[in-house]
Amino acid sequence: MSDSTEATDVMPIRVLLADDHDILRQGLKLLLSMQPEMQVVGEARTGREALELSLSSRPDVVVMDISMPGMDGLEACQHIRSQQPSTQVLILTMHESEEYFLQALRVGAVGYIVKKAAPTELHMAIKAVAHGGAFLYPGLARALVHAFVAQSAINPATEQHRKLPQTTKLAQELQILTPREMEVLRLVAEGRTNQEIADLLIVSIKTVQSHRANVMEKLDLQDITHLVRFAIRHKLIAEDT
Repeated sequence: MSDSTEATDVMPIRVLLADDHDILRQGLKLLLSMQPEMQVVGEARTGREALELSLSSRPDVVVMDISMPGMDGLEACQHIRSQQPSTQVLILTMHESEEYFLQALRVGAVGYIVKKAAPTELHMAIKAVAHGGAFLYPGLARALVHAFVAQSAINPATEQHRKLPQTTKLAQELQILTPREMEVLRLVAEGRTNQEIADLLIVSIKTVQSHRANVMEKLDLQDITHLVRFAIRHKLIAEDT
């Protein structure tokens, strides 16, 4: 009795699908409708439609393609995040290029996954971003690391000046993390999924999610870009990851 009551009390993740390919969009809708914890609340064929529907239906997550007619997914993402900040945007695209990936993060996307990914990875990505986390398709974290390293290299004097007064502060920040939280921080920054981290540490996905949430809260990190920047500054991951 109690199990069924708990299940009904859990609100489903409200998902809006935005893709101009009708067959793919319908396939995604069918796939997600099989998940009891997810509910597709709308479909959009253009970025403009995605923006309008996100404002009217207030989904938890917009699964957004990049290449759409008129307003593309990146522009739509930027508008959604500025006008409806409680809605998270997960980019689902065929583009694996670092350029698109970094652009997506700059306009406010908290997740990026490619269409060749397995259905289980899409489920994990939606759950992660819906619960305040981030999701990077494995391997893309390398692009984020390189981008920050390149940015620092543009003006090394400024970066060095910034590091000096913060040395003590950064050391104190590291001390508030437990060894396991440090481990999870490093693995997340390397682009590992929650499932991969759980497998590596031999713990449950819920435990990984809990550690991730603790890290973000303790360090006051807003998103995955801040997390990776933090990891680089502390040399928790190699610059050539």
